[in-house]
Parts: sequence; C-alpha cells; structure tokens
Amino acid sequence: MPELIIPTSRLQASWLEARDEWPPGAHQDGTGLRLAPNGGLDKPEAFAEWVDLLRRQSDRSVAVGDGRVQATHWWIVEDDTYLGAIDLRHYLNALLLDIGGHVGYSIRPSARRRGLATWALGAVLPEARALGLDRLLLTCDDDNVASARSIERNGGVLEDVRHAKRRYWIAQPAHPE
Repeated sequence: MPELIIPTSRLQASWLEARDEWPPGAHQDGTGLRLAPNGGLDKPEAFAEWVDLLRRQSDRSVAVGDGRVQATHWWIVEDDTYLGAIDLRHYLNALLLDIGGHVGYSIRPSARRRGLATWALGAVLPEARALGLDRLLLTCDDDNVASARSIERNGGVLEDVRHAKRRYWIAQPAHPE
C-alpha cells in the first residue's frame, strides 16, 4: 500500500534511483527541487539540507523567500521505495494563480499508470481543508491526459486553459462538526 510521508533523508538511495529515471533537467512538479542546494543531492549532507528545507517550508514563522509560498511536502512511498512527490501550497501568489495552483505532484516514470497521482491528490484534500482552503486550484499541461484525469477524478472542474495549462478548481465544502 502506498503512503504519504514527510520527506526523510533515510530514503536518499531510493530517491536518487527515481531521479535517474527522469531525463536530465526534467521538471518534477511537487518535489521542491528548485529549493535544492547547488552542491548536488548525491551528497548525503546536501540531501539532508534539502530535506530539512522541504520540512521547514510549511512553517509560517519561517520566511520562504521572494516569489515563494509556504507549502507542505509529502513523498509517495511504498515499502521504503520513493514513488513520487506531492506538495500543497498554503496560498497562491500571482504566478500560482495564473499557471501553478495549490497542488503539484509527479510520479517517477516506473511507477506510473497505477493511480498513484489520483490517490495522492485525494489524500491531500483533507489536509487542504484543515488549512482552511475551501477551493483548490490545480493545473496541468493541456496535453497531459493522465494528470487531467487524476484531477477530474478528485472533483476538478475545468475553468479554462491558459498558457497551454488546463486550470481546474476543486471545491471542498466545509464538513459540519
């Protein structure tokens, strides 16, 4: 059974195997790779520093830097194997409102077509509700049929297509206490 976990240095070897499945320089949404230090994540110290940064990014008392927003990061794992990542951005800036959205996710190539993105997105929706987010914006490339399907299966309603990105909203009505 897959599970969502907070990023951990313990899975560095599995994470590196997954990274090597991607073409060099490929964008992996939801991973927080843009926050990685320049020293290379092959080094245990650099990897641990990056994992710590991912964990701290959800803390509203810690500044995240210009153009960034607070976000909670999870890794999708099964039996200590890294399968992918998903993040929940706590609020939107102008760029995220236009083309990024509240949630980003990616699944390693060898783990695709198992419904992991759909499952992970569904698992993150209650976390968004707990943050007070009653509507979530999700985007995907216009030609990414699998991602569009994952969003739609979780209640996403297409608003429009901008800059070759499909923009969906998922409404989350509050649950009565």
